[in-house]
Amino acid sequence: MPYAFSLDDVAFLASPEGEEAIAACSELPLTGATRIADVATARRVVGERYAAVLETVELRRKASVKFADPRGWLFTGDALQQASAAPVARHRAARLAGRDVHDVTCSVGADLVELAATARRCVGSDVDAVRLAMARHNSAQAGVSPLLVRADALRPVTRDCVVVADPARRDASGRRIWRPGDFVPALDDLAGVYADRDLVVKCAPGLDASAVPWARELELVSLDGQVREACLWSAGLASTARRATVLRSDGTQWTVTAEEPDDVGTGEPGEWIVDPDGAVVRAGLVRQYAARHGLWQLDERIAYLTGDAPPPGVRAFRVVEFGHYSEKELRATLRRHDIGRVEILVRGLDVDPNTLRRRLKLSGAGEASVVLTRIGRTPTAFLCRAERIPV
Repeated sequence: MPYAFSLDDVAFLASPEGEEAIAACSELPLTGATRIADVATARRVVGERYAAVLETVELRRKASVKFADPRGWLFTGDALQQASAAPVARHRAARLAGRDVHDVTCSVGADLVELAATARRCVGSDVDAVRLAMARHNSAQAGVSPLLVRADALRPVTRDCVVVADPARRDASGRRIWRPGDFVPALDDLAGVYADRDLVVKCAPGLDASAVPWARELELVSLDGQVREACLWSAGLASTARRATVLRSDGTQWTVTAEEPDDVGTGEPGEWIVDPDGAVVRAGLVRQYAARHGLWQLDERIAYLTGDAPPPGVRAFRVVEFGHYSEKELRATLRRHDIGRVEILVRGLDVDPNTLRRRLKLSGAGEASVVLTRIGRTPTAFLCRAERIPV
C-alpha cells in the first residue's frame, strides 16, 4: 500500500530538516533485497518520519521520467501516477497563455505550475488538504505563486476564468476507471457545473469521444512516441474537431488537424513504410498526415502508410523486399538474409510479436525490422531496415 502522507509529514518534508533527512536517505538502494536494511538505516538516521522520507525518495526517483528535475518536489503515489509529464502540461498551458485560469483539481501542482507560468492570473484548488499543501510547496519550488484554496471541483469558487480539470481515473483499489460517469468528478457533472465557462479536461487516451458530446475538440498528445493523454476542449477554446499533437523532449513539436486535406488513396508499396505516431492514429488523422507528406495507404482500414520519401524527423522503414506472409516463408526470408535479431511490427493481423520472435529461432549475424499487415485479405510481410530520418 502507498504511504498515506499527513499534513505534519508535509510540513516536515518541506522544512530544511526534512530536506536534510531526504538527502541522507537519497543514496539508499531501496530494492526488494535491501528493503529491511534500508528501513533500519532510515529509522536510525531520520527517526519517526522515516516512512515519509523513504516514500519521498522513491517518488522523486519515479518522477524523473515526467519532470526534468523533481528535486525539492513533494508527491503522493497516486498524484504522481496521474500527473502530466512536464512538456505535456507546458503545451496545454501555452494554449491558455494570457487567460485567467482555475485548475479545479490541482492535486500536488504538476499542471498548476505550468499554468501559473503562462496565465494572467491562476487559481488552484483541491479537496485534499495534503495535496494542496504539497501544491503550495511545489509552486514555490517552481517559482510561481498561484492562489490556492481548498474546494470541491463541483462547487465553483471563481468566476469568468477558464476551468481546467483532471478527474481521478482510478478507484479506491487502484484499478483504472474507463467510464466517464465514474470519474471523480464525473465528466458530465463538470460540463454541467461549468456550462457557462471555457472548460479543458484531461483524460486517458482511450476515451470514447462520443461519450462527451459537449467537447468540441478532442486533442491526442504524445511525447517521444508514447501517447500520453487526451484533452477535451469546450466550444470557446476549440479550433478543430480533432487534433494530434506530437511533442519531443528536445522541445520540437508538430500538430495535424481534421481540417487538413485527406485526399489520399491506396496503392502498391513504395520504397518506405511509415507507422504514424500513435497520437495521429488515435485521433483518426492518418489520412490527413499522409496527404501532408505525400504518402498513401496500403489498405484503407490499416494505419500503415507508404511512399517514396518519408516525413522528416521520423523513424521509417526502408523496404528490402515483401511478399505473402506465413511463418514458414518469413523464417526462410530472414535466414536467407542472415538475420538474427528482428523487430516485429503488426497491424491488422492476429500475431503476437514476442511469441513469433521466439518461434522463428533465428541465429544470423544481421538485424532487421519486419512489418506484418493485411492488404485487402492478403497477409503481407515486409522485410525492412529501420532508419531515423533527419529533420
